[in-house]
Amino acid sequence: MVTIGDVARVAGVSRSTASYALSGKRAISPEVRHRVAAAVERLGYTPNAGARALATSQTKVLGLLARVLEDEFAPAMMQYILGVTDGARDLGYDTLLVSEEDGVRALRRLADSRMVDGFVLLNVAEHDDRLPVLRDARQPGALVGLPADTAGVDVFDHDFAAVGRVMVDHLHALGHRELILVSQPEHVVARGGAYVWRLADAARQQAEERGITLHARFAASGQPEIGRELDAILDAHPGATGLLLNNEAAAAALPGVLTERGLRSPRDLSVIGRYSDDFARTFSLPYSAIDSAAGELGRLAVAQLVARIEHRLAEEAPHVVRLIPPVFTDRGSTAAPRPVS
Repeated sequence: MVTIGDVARVAGVSRSTASYALSGKRAISPEVRHRVAAAVERLGYTPNAGARALATSQTKVLGLLARVLEDEFAPAMMQYILGVTDGARDLGYDTLLVSEEDGVRALRRLADSRMVDGFVLLNVAEHDDRLPVLRDARQPGALVGLPADTAGVDVFDHDFAAVGRVMVDHLHALGHRELILVSQPEHVVARGGAYVWRLADAARQQAEERGITLHARFAASGQPEIGRELDAILDAHPGATGLLLNNEAAAAALPGVLTERGLRSPRDLSVIGRYSDDFARTFSLPYSAIDSAAGELGRLAVAQLVARIEHRLAEEAPHVVRLIPPVFTDRGSTAAPRPVS
């Protein structure tokens, strides 16, 4: 295994000089720093994480606590995980993914150790039981998801209320007067998935103000249930001319459902989803959508967290709550409703 001593020998400097050149703790001439960097690249040297932690009080590792739940659509969650891991890698940090069901215990275990420099929490519940532990931890934390109490943490989320209003207004402007909103399963709301009701409540209010009938329905998060439920929902509301999807599994299943029913979008049904461009490409979805901003949210959370870890923010700098506004991608799945014959 290559050591810092090997790097020093190849660079023609002392062991301590090589160490200082890598850590940046002391001023080193550009010429020496270049020689050390060249030696590192030539030898493929990787600093030992444990030794680095002892020397610098940093591990260059972020803890990512992601509750990967069986009853949620895993491909959608992966978009958020990739946003965090890609953002961390770009800033020189590794990511320790923890999917333990008991998030409180996992967070406490990591916080009491020196394994990570900070935490990113995904799948944040409205009253998340991990937050008291995170607020007491020595390491800083950032959330992707908006809890009821945002004190002591940096928060990044989609503006789901604005998403609901944009969806309704877009179809209202085209002349639609009866819509269906398909949301995540109801138990997601029951366990604290506030993003579901934030979008649904705003959509209902906007529809009421616009004189639109909105049928709000919960639906499953996986096959084959979601296909059957979409069929039942469309059967129950034959007069609806527009479909709003806050359920990625429903979006992935819809092309097959419409084909089986002999329907086309937008000729027979205008459709707007909420998911990322990557998700749309993965499932070849032809529907206009509001970007879930999964990758952007992960990168923003990591950037803010790393700024706190590296003390580029003053200790008294207030924590931020940032909601990403909706961005609509038009894929041609919305149009004026067909006249009733």
